Amino acid sequence: MNTPARRAPSAALIETGVVPILRGKRTGEHLPAVIDTLVDNGIRCLEITTNTPDGFAAVAAARARYGDEVELGIGTVLTVGHIDAAEQAGATFIVSPHTDPALASEAVARGLGYYPGAFTATEVLTAWRLGATAVKVFPASVAGPRYLKELRGPIDDVPLMPTGGVTLDLVPEYLAAGAIGVGMGGPLMGDALDGGSLTELGARARAVLDVIREARG
Repeated sequence: MNTPARRAPSAALIETGVVPILRGKRTGEHLPAVIDTLVDNGIRCLEITTNTPDGFAAVAAARARYGDEVELGIGTVLTVGHIDAAEQAGATFIVSPHTDPALASEAVARGLGYYPGAFTATEVLTAWRLGATAVKVFPASVAGPRYLKELRGPIDDVPLMPTGGVTLDLVPEYLAAGAIGVGMGGPLMGDALDGGSLTELGARARAVLDVIREARG
């Protein structure tokens, strides 16, 4: 069986080591300001979820503002329709909580980065063989950095990105366990998408980037 062509992890992800997950259930009115705050504070790779109001429009607007300076993706992709909308908005990658051969095929065929969710060794290898850019180990908080290290033992050629409950204090441990980067939602975003302090959001973003730089030496 031929191995599907896959898009490699972006320079933005590799260099910064973090993907903020923007998931707002109430309103999308704060999305543009939140995106700008993250970018202004050094973030270069962002995921906006499909269940965030006006998420696709926010990606399209951010693409117009930043061009190729920032990598923008759509998360919680569950259908091919989501992929269609992501591509039309100018997203360069998609993220799912699960692994779906149909979504994998579409993402690879369109040249999009594909970050499917997986947990067990079997699921991780299945996602990788379907053409994943990297595999999102989700929910990472269930098992923690030690579990990631154990996965990396026999599966050391698959790039892994722990997501789900990743806190600032555990970021160095995940990186030491072999993660290429981390996905961070609530611990990084706080209440910014509900109108919370952008100053505090910027401080959290800088803190995460500082921790990653220090962990990498």
